[in-house]
Amino acid sequence: MALIGIQLVVSLLAASIMQKMAPHFSFARWLLCNGSLFRFKHPSEGELCALAGKQMPKPNRRDRRQNGENKPLTVPKDIDLQLQTAPVNVIDALVLRFFLEYQWLVDFAVYASGVFLFTECYYAAVDASKEVNIGAIWCVLTVLFSLKTLHTLMSHYFRSEEGGERSVCLAFGFLSLLVAMLVLVVREDYLEFGLEPGFSSLFDNLEIFARQQGYADWSIPVTKLTVKLGLAAVCAYIGALLVFPGLRLAQTHLDAVEMNSDRPLVQILLHMSFLSPVFMVLLWVKPIARDFLANAPMGKTSITIVPSAVFDSMRLWIIVVLCLLRLALTRYHLQAYLNLAPKWVEQMKKEAGRIAAIDIQRKVTRIFCYLTVVTLQYLVPIMLILFSTLSLKALGDFSWGLGAVETPGVTPALVLPTPAPVLPGIVDEDEDGVEDMEEDIQATVAHLTATLAALRAVFTPLFFKGFFTFLTWWVAACQVISSLLGMYFHQYLMQN
Repeated sequence: MALIGIQLVVSLLAASIMQKMAPHFSFARWLLCNGSLFRFKHPSEGELCALAGKQMPKPNRRDRRQNGENKPLTVPKDIDLQLQTAPVNVIDALVLRFFLEYQWLVDFAVYASGVFLFTECYYAAVDASKEVNIGAIWCVLTVLFSLKTLHTLMSHYFRSEEGGERSVCLAFGFLSLLVAMLVLVVREDYLEFGLEPGFSSLFDNLEIFARQQGYADWSIPVTKLTVKLGLAAVCAYIGALLVFPGLRLAQTHLDAVEMNSDRPLVQILLHMSFLSPVFMVLLWVKPIARDFLANAPMGKTSITIVPSAVFDSMRLWIIVVLCLLRLALTRYHLQAYLNLAPKWVEQMKKEAGRIAAIDIQRKVTRIFCYLTVVTLQYLVPIMLILFSTLSLKALGDFSWGLGAVETPGVTPALVLPTPAPVLPGIVDEDEDGVEDMEEDIQATVAHLTATLAALRAVFTPLFFKGFFTFLTWWVAACQVISSLLGMYFHQYLMQN
């Protein structure tokens, strides 16, 4: 009966609370509408005419009949225009593009974090090694939903006929494919993902599982090379999803640093947040991270600064802390994006000529309408790294304790459990229906338990350790590449 336990009850309770509380309280709505973000309102035509020193033109029916439409109102570009600010409220946020997708994903991630924390406390208090880790399932679902949201955003770029967004996604996808193929051939002595032992464990357990099911001559029809090629294709897809979030991160980082020029502590935190994916990538470079701490050279000898098992736990803690740091600086990046409106106005004042009033209004309004898109581009990569790390901890048999004892990565023998038979008893004829129903329920639960136990025996912690380690590292690596390209583009190419 391990399938129906307190974890499942808490999981169902969290899903029910998320559904009931969404209309009343939402963390996603609070993040945008707590009064800390200020949007810029577009000027009306009357305000633009007053700044230009002329009266508001009255509609002329004779000109409309002759020309078919009114002549658009134009004003000089160098007018003294100052945009008015207003705090972002719920009414403003409800009309934003992709707001519903943003609200659902962020709220689901918050409840997934709560379920994961409960399961961690539950596993620490009770020996529940035979139960299904519901918190890990919520974390994996968050990773999948995050990828789906990024796919939705990328499909929006592909449908756009203006600009070169589609070409940028395809080019970065091919670049990611090339980088992934190079990374996958690197030996474990340099990049300690654990993919080789993980795939070996998976293939061996699948063959044992097939023989136990009666397929004696069945063997794995694919090779490790085929699996790595498929994994490289997945990496190319993830790289294409993360290109615009990285480019946007570079832009908001530069603007946020400029916006907080008089606050050196905030600037330091912003730089640490921007460089955090670089630290995550280096954590799995064995000569730089593990070998330096576990076998630090000291003359002709070497000393152990951090034991190997402690380093695994410390690495998880570092990634979680860096992700929380980036989440804490969300408001600075979003406000830096909203400040693009007055920045564009100041740039317009330096130009000569005239501009249509509708173009000014459209530009200022468009910046605010894409606020949730920018928020998703900032938050989703953080959620991918954070929940991939949490899945790695839960499914890879790691520990949060810095005094953990290292366990060897041995694949357990695959033995399928046999469900306990239901013993027939002497019952009355009136109780046959109830007894048959109880037997059906027991048989269903036993079958599900046996199926989950078989899956746990096939997909061992050794496999999950290699897979989620590589996924976490790859998302961080894509953010490093795309954000550095974005930094070069915005700081050098845009100025020339």
